[in-house]
Amino acid sequence: QVQLVESGGGSVQAGGSLRLSCEASRYIYSRYCAGWFRQAPGKEREEVALIDGSGNTGYAASAKGRFTISRDNAKNTLYLQMNSLKPEDTAMYYCAAATRTYCTGGFDYWGQGTQVTVSS
Repeated sequence: QVQLVESGGGSVQAGGSLRLSCEASRYIYSRYCAGWFRQAPGKEREEVALIDGSGNTGYAASAKGRFTISRDNAKNTLYLQMNSLKPEDTAMYYCAAATRTYCTGGFDYWGQGTQVTVSS
């Protein structure tokens, strides 16, 4: 079993930046697919960014050019750098990890979420 713990959420004004972190309880990110998702009130959860075991990344259209997903294998930590934040980025953000190299299916582990609120 793997526990994922997010941190770094908070309140920021539009145009600001935040960096989310997701620490895993064991060594997982260097080999497997991981990602960030978000869910706003009244909306379905959506994928924000993915990184696979080979280091390939992918972004939702809404995140491309503003968000960067990365990982520090030595720290067992996944990151999401968010710049130029907009009010529509307001949501609960979740990290997730799968037990396979490529991001071709569902995720096996989820964090508890961290709230991001962007004011105009």
